[in-house]
Amino acid sequence: MRAFAAIAAVLTTLSACAPLEPPPPEAGAEVTVPAGELGNDCAVIAAVARDHYRFNTTDNLPPPLWLDGEGSDWAPHCDWSRYGLRFPSTFDPEHRPQPQRVQWVSFKQPRYDSSGAIVETGILHGPLAGMGYECRVYSGFNGWTAGECKNTWIS
Repeated sequence: MRAFAAIAAVLTTLSACAPLEPPPPEAGAEVTVPAGELGNDCAVIAAVARDHYRFNTTDNLPPPLWLDGEGSDWAPHCDWSRYGLRFPSTFDPEHRPQPQRVQWVSFKQPRYDSSGAIVETGILHGPLAGMGYECRVYSGFNGWTAGECKNTWIS
C-alpha cells in the first residue's frame, strides 16, 4: 500500500510540473510553419533527393536543379553540400536549351502538415522521358527522411 501511495504522489507531482501544450493538430491538417522553426525547405528537398532519387556527390550526380515556385516568390537559397548533394547547375525553364539536352530535377515548395511534409517533384531525363512524384517526408531524430513516393505523371 505504501508503494502505491508513493507512486501516486510522484505521478501527481510530475503531472503538475508538465508544461501545458495546445493539443496537436488533427492528422493530415495543414499547419502554418513559422520561418526557421518546424519546416526547413532545403532539408526536406534534400531528403527526397537523397532518399528517393539516391543522388550523391560521387556516383549518382543529379541533373540541373529546378526549384519550381510556380510564379511565387519562393526561391530558397540552400547549402546543398551540407546535405551531401551537389547540383551541377540550375535549370531555367525560360531559357530554351537544345532539345536533346533537356534534363532537370524539379521540386515545388513543400507543404507541411502534422505528419511532416509533402513535396511534389519530377525528373526529366530527356525530351520525352520523365516522371513526377508526390513524396511524403518525415521529421525525426536524424533529420528529415523521405518515405513513400507515388507517381503523379509519366512522359
